[in-house]
Amino acid sequence: MALFTMAQLRATLPRGDRILGIDPGSKTIGLALTDVMLMLATPYGGLKRGKLSANALEIKAIAKKEGVGGLLVGLPLSMDGSFGPAAQAAKDWATAMGQQTGLPVALWDERLSSSAVNRMLIQEMDTTRKRRAEVVDAAAAAYTLQAALDATAGTLPG
Repeated sequence: MALFTMAQLRATLPRGDRILGIDPGSKTIGLALTDVMLMLATPYGGLKRGKLSANALEIKAIAKKEGVGGLLVGLPLSMDGSFGPAAQAAKDWATAMGQQTGLPVALWDERLSSSAVNRMLIQEMDTTRKRRAEVVDAAAAAYTLQAALDATAGTLPG
C-alpha cells in the first residue's frame, strides 16, 4: 500500500471518519485520535510494541471501534531534516501497518515531539517522572497529529 501525504489522507477520508495518530516508539506505540471534524487531536493511549501483526490487529480493532479511516505515523527525521535509519524504519513500519490494517497511511515529521511534550509535562503540569513515562507516547502522538491537522486545515474538500 502506498503512503499518502496528510492532505491526500484528509481528502480520501469519508466525512465523519477520524484519523489515528501513531508514535511508534521502541517500547510503546503512542496513540492519538482526532475528532470527527479533523480539528483536534487528543491522546488516546498506548500499546506495548510487539510483533507487527499483533500490533496491527490491535490498531485495526481500535480503528473499527472509533470510526478511524486513516493513520498518521510520526516520521523521526534527523535534526537537519535528513532521512536517516530511524526514518526509514518508521516508513517501513508504516507501510506494513497500512497493508495489514487496510487503512491509508500518511507520515508526518515528528522531530522533537517527545521533547516538547516532556518539557510541557514538567514545566506546565509539574508531572512526576513516573506519570510522564505513562503518558508521553500518547501525548507525543497527539502533538504530531495536531501539527499535521493544523498544517493541512485548508486542504479539506468543499
